[in-house]
Amino acid sequence: MLEQIKSTAAYIQSKVSLQPEIGIILGTGLGGLVKEINIKHVIPYEEIPNFPVSTVEGHSGKLIFGELGGKNVVAMQGRFHYYEGYTMQQVAFPVRVMKFLGIQKLFVSNASGGVNPDFSIGDLMIINDHINLFPSNPLIGQNIAELGPRFPDMSEAYSKELIAKAKKVAAANNIKVQEGVYAGLTGPTFETPAEYKYVHATGADAVGMSTVPEIIAARHMSIPCFAMSIITDLGVPGKIVEVTHKDVQEVAALAEKKMTLIMKELMKLI
Repeated sequence: MLEQIKSTAAYIQSKVSLQPEIGIILGTGLGGLVKEINIKHVIPYEEIPNFPVSTVEGHSGKLIFGELGGKNVVAMQGRFHYYEGYTMQQVAFPVRVMKFLGIQKLFVSNASGGVNPDFSIGDLMIINDHINLFPSNPLIGQNIAELGPRFPDMSEAYSKELIAKAKKVAAANNIKVQEGVYAGLTGPTFETPAEYKYVHATGADAVGMSTVPEIIAARHMSIPCFAMSIITDLGVPGKIVEVTHKDVQEVAALAEKKMTLIMKELMKLI
């Protein structure tokens, strides 16, 4: 695995002169952040050795290098999911490659279902913790000591410093933000009403099908993380309606500008 990570990073470095400070993973319908990036290089996933290929509508499958908020960034326009048939190690592989490209921080976005009754569709939620409800973990198997310890601490999976700065950015721009816990499930089905109730009972405020594996891999490598969810549907009794992937994309697109502004201004403060 380590040799694959290093060879993939070496290939990318042979194509790109820019060294990124911040890695960005863009979720469903959230690829618009790319429009804000002063793009220097674009590499389609299929050209990158050992890289999985995104198979989900709304995930275009490109690695983008450029400048955003005064920082050099590498952005994944399209991510990988456990439900696509990839292993947790494959899902986390790009984050590990980003580490070898030089990133110091990781920014993640996703579309999720709100299970907190105080949430509304279109809300932005800053993630302050997560619950891993996947049946696996990207660190299962032989530990790669060069990446991190066998038993990494997860007491601060999401950087308190970055969260505090993001809340200040939101307040300064009159953007309402929620804050809460994200639960990661496999998908690809949206949750049943009973499952939504269960997820909320575990202590979560939102539920989705991504993010947790990438954050675990990043924290294993001591990379500070910041993540935001756009609440695209509600798993709250009395508010549950039939949901399609198209619905999720449409809500995400509407709220994306606010999330993009927060992330861009937050980068300026780092």
